[in-house]
Amino acid sequence: MDTKLKADIAESAVVTALLKRGFRVLKPVGDRLPYDLALDVNGRLLKIQVKSAWFYNGSYTVDTRRTKTNRRRMIRERYDENDFDFAIAYIDRLETFYVIPISEFSTYKSGISLVETKKRQRKPKSAIYRERWDLLSARGCLTGNG
Repeated sequence: MDTKLKADIAESAVVTALLKRGFRVLKPVGDRLPYDLALDVNGRLLKIQVKSAWFYNGSYTVDTRRTKTNRRRMIRERYDENDFDFAIAYIDRLETFYVIPISEFSTYKSGISLVETKKRQRKPKSAIYRERWDLLSARGCLTGNG
């Protein structure tokens, strides 16, 4: 399965999960924006970046960088704090979601480990964002920029 198909599957799964939870989802046309979806939460728009996790070295991982490609090369850049409000990482095999605020997401240099095994003694700090849909509602209720 190529990365574009994995991204499409993740995005569809996130949209479905959001709709089931009563969120109003907006989908931008094209892929030129730094986010994949927007939510209308109490009249405030939240920008969402969707990430698909892959299994690597005993844990699931998501890339925290944007990837731009052309015919000759691939460019990876870190996201800026203004690019989106939340990243939602999706683990297809487990049908599991991580709702991560940009303030946390942007602190990682290249990838976030989403460990989903019982064998690990210490949970990664990403564990607190597992299935945290409530963060989206809370953020939408805030006034101002943050």
